[in-house]
Amino acid sequence: MSSVEVEGLVKRFNSFVAVDNITFSIGRGEVFGLLGPNGAGKTTTIRMLACLISPSAGNVRIGGYDIRNDSLKVREIVGILTENPSLYERLTAFENMDFFAEAYGLSTEQKRYDRIKELLEFFDLWTRRDDKVATFSKGMKQKLAIARALIHSPQVLLLDEPTSGLDPESSKEIRDLIKDLAHDGSSTVLLSTHRLEDAEKLSNRVMIINKGKNVIVGTPDELKKVFGEPILEIRLRKLQSVLTEGLSKLIYVKDFSVDNEQNRLLIKVEAIDSSTPEVVRNIVLNGGDILSVKALYPSLEDAYLKLVKG
Repeated sequence: MSSVEVEGLVKRFNSFVAVDNITFSIGRGEVFGLLGPNGAGKTTTIRMLACLISPSAGNVRIGGYDIRNDSLKVREIVGILTENPSLYERLTAFENMDFFAEAYGLSTEQKRYDRIKELLEFFDLWTRRDDKVATFSKGMKQKLAIARALIHSPQVLLLDEPTSGLDPESSKEIRDLIKDLAHDGSSTVLLSTHRLEDAEKLSNRVMIINKGKNVIVGTPDELKKVFGEPILEIRLRKLQSVLTEGLSKLIYVKDFSVDNEQNRLLIKVEAIDSSTPEVVRNIVLNGGDILSVKALYPSLEDAYLKLVKG
């Protein structure tokens, strides 16, 4: 069952088309990556899904609610992290959370306290609950902003560049938190990012958009297989000409190159799973002393660059 259904979504700003007829769906409990360069339309898409701006055309249903006719219901079940956290820096972490908890309808003080404590402990911020947000690091502010987005236990979480501007350690903490949030299947996550590492590690599926248009949708592995072939890397104790002569006679070897500095062969083959044993056997029969055999697969970055940059 889909938590998010988008069909023919368009957003125009006067003559400029920021989002141009994109269609996708997100299953319940799925982490869906929205990839694209700056200016591709990612943030505009998220703002429409969160009912912050109205679409020019198209249909969107979130949790079964239409974003035009049931915008209040959509806001009740959606949590959003904007690219800029927009926290009240003169307030403490607890005061920020309490303000939004009351705004989202957590009516009793005890309910708000219990939910705030649960989230701040989860994000390792409980001991800093009485400190003003202005004293927080950027990573701490980002975690607090995600906690705020979760205050009302949303069905759908919209995250716009959650690791933008963070150091590697803080970025990893945020990625781990997103994994934990989606692990039990209770939250559906739309992750908008231009960090391909985040998308590859976190997303069940990704959609690449460019200039407002949908380029492709698929799992990270599907995109890598469509836009790149694996290469067989064989490291040897010593390179010998007899080895390359033997490879050139194999019909399932499409091409190969020799790396003399690292004593390795880089081999393009047909059907790598079935061809690898035959290649290894040929090298051994020709006197090759193999140290390691590895299949090098293209990265999501390789596929992304081919799609976006041509």
